[in-house]
Amino acid sequence: MKLSVMTLGDLVADPVTGHRPTPVERHRDIVDTAVLAEQAGFHGINIGEHHGLDYIFSAPPVILSAIGARTETLNLSTAVTLMANLDAWRAAEDYSTVDNLTGGGRVEIVAGRGNFFASTYTLFGQALDESRARFDENIDLLAELWHGEPVTWQGKFRAPIDGQRLQPPPVNTERVPLWIGGGSSPESAELAARLGLGLMLPSAFGNPATFRKVVDVYKERFADAGHAHEPKVGACWHANIAPTSQGAVKGWEPRYRYYFEFMRDLLAKVNPELPNFLKPFDYDWLRTQGPAIVGSPDEFVERLTKVSEMLDCDTNLLYMDMGGLPTGEFREQIELIGEQVIPALP
Repeated sequence: MKLSVMTLGDLVADPVTGHRPTPVERHRDIVDTAVLAEQAGFHGINIGEHHGLDYIFSAPPVILSAIGARTETLNLSTAVTLMANLDAWRAAEDYSTVDNLTGGGRVEIVAGRGNFFASTYTLFGQALDESRARFDENIDLLAELWHGEPVTWQGKFRAPIDGQRLQPPPVNTERVPLWIGGGSSPESAELAARLGLGLMLPSAFGNPATFRKVVDVYKERFADAGHAHEPKVGACWHANIAPTSQGAVKGWEPRYRYYFEFMRDLLAKVNPELPNFLKPFDYDWLRTQGPAIVGSPDEFVERLTKVSEMLDCDTNLLYMDMGGLPTGEFREQIELIGEQVIPALP
């Protein structure tokens, strides 16, 4: 099982101490923390992408380049790259450049539509009802460009390409390091299966068991496509760990609650037409049946193993620095996972 650190860069005050980091601190801290994560034995780092919101990480390839310059083996990935909003050619250039700067083979892209965030489409002058068509077209083009050969292509949402090739070409052009992020509908699973890509299930305040049907669709379609390699499934979890169960559960509750309220209020602003699908905050349910993994190292291993088996996950992304969690506590948790969780995982 592979573990990666996931962060979306929410910029909020800690409800326990009242401290609110600056954007400079938030960016520098995640680079330093990623270095520690590599030393602790984590597989990778996954950086989110948002625009015009209080999630302030908007340029993942820039952040990943900074991390890549200070690490040697850490997988450099996203959570997610907004491929319905970006130009596929420019995105391919950005991540291929990171691939070249960091020695090749460490870069991956987790691509998603981000269609809950309607304000992003407004900001970029795009129609939300085009999100699926834009996303599918851009994924097809990105996958074709990554092979480094001249491309002749024509689509609906960007200018035609007449024989140009991606520059710089990726170090390894045989493998397209791309995951499709999704789980609310079978379309994303079918796209990932058709192209032979990984499927990354989302971070959401819901029952992760509901994603099992999407995983089944993905694996069935993947087998039908006849790919020579195996399918891979990843999932994102909200996580907190401490030396004792009581310390983790009690210490995290105010920050997790605060993040829940932050997310609820944010969704109402970015997509007023979206129905309120979030249930009232129920900490006990979230940490026993929902997306939260919280407890002592033994409890953490037990629950992570259980949910991974439920969804056939190869890779798990752990979102820990949410709700104003201080950087010091974030790093203590990474060290604890490296010492007592990673060695005990299957």
